[in-house]
Amino acid sequence: MLGLFKAKKRTRQVKILVVDDEPDLVSTVEYRLKFADCGVVTASNGQEGLERAAAERPDLILLDTNMPGMNGHEMLERLRADPTLRHIPVIMLTARCEPQDIAAAAARGVSDYVTKPFDFAQLMDRIHAALKDKP
Repeated sequence: MLGLFKAKKRTRQVKILVVDDEPDLVSTVEYRLKFADCGVVTASNGQEGLERAAAERPDLILLDTNMPGMNGHEMLERLRADPTLRHIPVIMLTARCEPQDIAAAAARGVSDYVTKPFDFAQLMDRIHAALKDKP
């Protein structure tokens, strides 16, 4: 009976890095993720995303493909080449839905591929699945 009154042990908050050059999309995703009790870090291009990934060590990265400077595919290649970052699951979150784009992302080790526009509940399901499969 006394066990009913014990405080629940709080688990560590999941940290997600959102890398996209569309400010409206970033702010919407950030808001929804924070509402779902996730920690959120953002970046507006691939280079900034790499720097944030190295500094913040997120649990998962949501990554756009089309960005100025370093695009999402280049960032993904660099992530997978870095022994300290290669384990981070990456979900591509992009408007590009051609088979060759999906194949290119798969070849670079993407965990999942979600096309814009997307359903946020479905995105959360994919985030949970990617984190469950995380080594």
